[in-house]
Amino acid sequence: MAILAGGLATRLRPVTEKIPKSLVPVAGRPFLAHQLDLLRARGIRRAVLCIGYLGEMIQREFGAGEEFGIQLDYSFDGPKLLGTGGAIKRALPLLGNEFFVLYGDSYLPVDYAPIADFFHGSGKPGLMTVFRNEGKFDASNVVFANGEIEVYDKKLKSPQMHYIDYGLSLFKKSVFDAWAADRVFDLAEVMGRLVSEKQLAGFEVGERFYEIGSPAGLAELESLLNSKSL
Repeated sequence: MAILAGGLATRLRPVTEKIPKSLVPVAGRPFLAHQLDLLRARGIRRAVLCIGYLGEMIQREFGAGEEFGIQLDYSFDGPKLLGTGGAIKRALPLLGNEFFVLYGDSYLPVDYAPIADFFHGSGKPGLMTVFRNEGKFDASNVVFANGEIEVYDKKLKSPQMHYIDYGLSLFKKSVFDAWAADRVFDLAEVMGRLVSEKQLAGFEVGERFYEIGSPAGLAELESLLNSKSL
């Protein structure tokens, strides 16, 4: 699994002026600690953290992941931020032939194994999980019908967009062959190309997502995790 944890987290400033988003305290622990606990409980045993801004702090805090029962490796963006797609491209030597991708600010309490099984059965090189959002938790950006992702666009909205990119995807390594190393590009560009080629499988999840990309999302997740610890 690749975890995209290299962003600047501008919406959480001033908290993230001195620490990366993965280390933001949530319910008394760094967010990444909760994320890794969840992943281990869902059967994930290895993750590659794609890091950039203040990434050395994450590496010092979490090391090789022994405390969490997950083997952690690290892929640094280097002197310039490469975007979410570029970060994955750089991490490919550590990721193997197929892998999950998870955003570093997402807490996704779903079963991961059925998603992987569906991906393998689809015969397609990419998969996006989608949630029927109806604009509730964030702006919907997907037209999903008859089990197919027909449109994915984070900028151009339409009334037919009832679903949202849930934040968990799966790819074969070969998908990224079309992009040069060290090129700056986003994962949305990769998804868009796969949609246009009808090569992006869609898997609908029923469990809502949580995120710490905004102060409101952070407060909501904190409430959830505190309630679980009671």
